[in-house]
Amino acid sequence: QLQASGGGSVQAGGSLRLSCAASVRTFSSRGMGWFRQAPGKEREFVATISWKGGSTLYADSVKGRFTISRDNPKKKVYLQMNSLKPEDTAVYYCAATPPAAIVGREMALYDYWGQGTQVTVSS
Repeated sequence: QLQASGGGSVQAGGSLRLSCAASVRTFSSRGMGWFRQAPGKEREFVATISWKGGSTLYADSVKGRFTISRDNPKKKVYLQMNSLKPEDTAVYYCAATPPAAIVGREMALYDYWGQGTQVTVSS
């Protein structure tokens, strides 16, 4: 399973760091991603990182503000969010691909999902 944490309420311009703890044995061979879903909107891609951590991809809306990283020995993936905007308000989900699979923007690439953590950014 995947357990996301670190959400909260901040003012615009603030920062939050989300964490996702994985209990799957094959974590180090899985690509990891973050997605978000705002009220009344579809879930959307935020960022992803390859299983070795050497390749990352970001949504244009967060590029330059968010950073995804992973710690394979700790079985964790992180999302550092800086310069937060009210439009970043959403429930954030972490997700994992099958072992040795490619990463990308499409939700269908991921077969494990966490329960989500709420991020609220006020203006």
